[in-house]
Amino acid sequence: MELHILEHSLKVASIEKEGIQICTHGLIKLAFLASKTRCKFFSLTETPEDYTIIVDAEGFKELPQSEHISVADATWLALNVVSGGGNASNSQPIGVTKIAKSVIAPLADHNISVFMLSTYQTDYILVRERDLPMVMHTLSSEFTLLRVVNGEAVSAHSLGVTNGFYRVPVIHPLSSPSNMFCVTSLDPDTLPSVATLLMDVMFYSGGSKEGGATSEDSTHIRFFSFSLIEGYISLVMDEQTAQRFPNNVLFTSASGELWKMVRIGGQPLGFDECGIVAQISEPLATADIPAYYISTFKFDHALVPEENIQSVIEALRTKSTAH
Repeated sequence: MELHILEHSLKVASIEKEGIQICTHGLIKLAFLASKTRCKFFSLTETPEDYTIIVDAEGFKELPQSEHISVADATWLALNVVSGGGNASNSQPIGVTKIAKSVIAPLADHNISVFMLSTYQTDYILVRERDLPMVMHTLSSEFTLLRVVNGEAVSAHSLGVTNGFYRVPVIHPLSSPSNMFCVTSLDPDTLPSVATLLMDVMFYSGGSKEGGATSEDSTHIRFFSFSLIEGYISLVMDEQTAQRFPNNVLFTSASGELWKMVRIGGQPLGFDECGIVAQISEPLATADIPAYYISTFKFDHALVPEENIQSVIEALRTKSTAH
């Protein structure tokens, strides 16, 4: 298998809920007017706490300076596991559980912090740029390492380095919201036809609708993720939000599969701790349960098939008590 190191230099930032209006113009430009920017990697995820942005250097220029925006201090690089060569975006997604043992666990064992972004098309493993030599050294025995330069994958050579650190796992609390989620996509050509609806979902409709749901059900959470990466769109939203879209606009599997969420962290996780993704993905890989994984500025989120949620919670809690 190949590990592609993408050419984007990425920033990870948090926008406070009360500051979103000052960023809306730039975010709409990045999401809906991509041809007016040179941005190639953009992801926006709303959680109850904040909005998390992952964006390349060109896209970052579209965001204003504001005290409402917190930026993680490092520059991040995106890694992509590709099965059988070819362009990462055209290949079948491998799934976070399939790369748990070969990528995520070895990086955690060498004290390398990762930030995960699963999309409809593929899974991106973000690592700090300064950690790249150690990442390459750690993974070179399992993968053909390739750097993407001007869209072409060229051989990358591992550097012989070691950091001498090994992880001591910290066990984080888990919760599972009551909502069920869809992981989907749409054709970029149809984006203009649903732009007004998408803008409403992304920026304007969170408070009132979710307010009503919360009074009946305190475990229903606000979560919406939009990614536009190298021309491919990915959306994660709850079932009620998906029902607002016209028929046949969203790509969904024939089975119409729904996903349940496991939220990781009782308080903001930070960026320096390693092993969080491994703590979740390894038991899922062992049980052969597929999962999407989305890290945000403050918490992590795993999506698993709804029929597996009870066994997932049990497996993760069993792992917690085993330490």
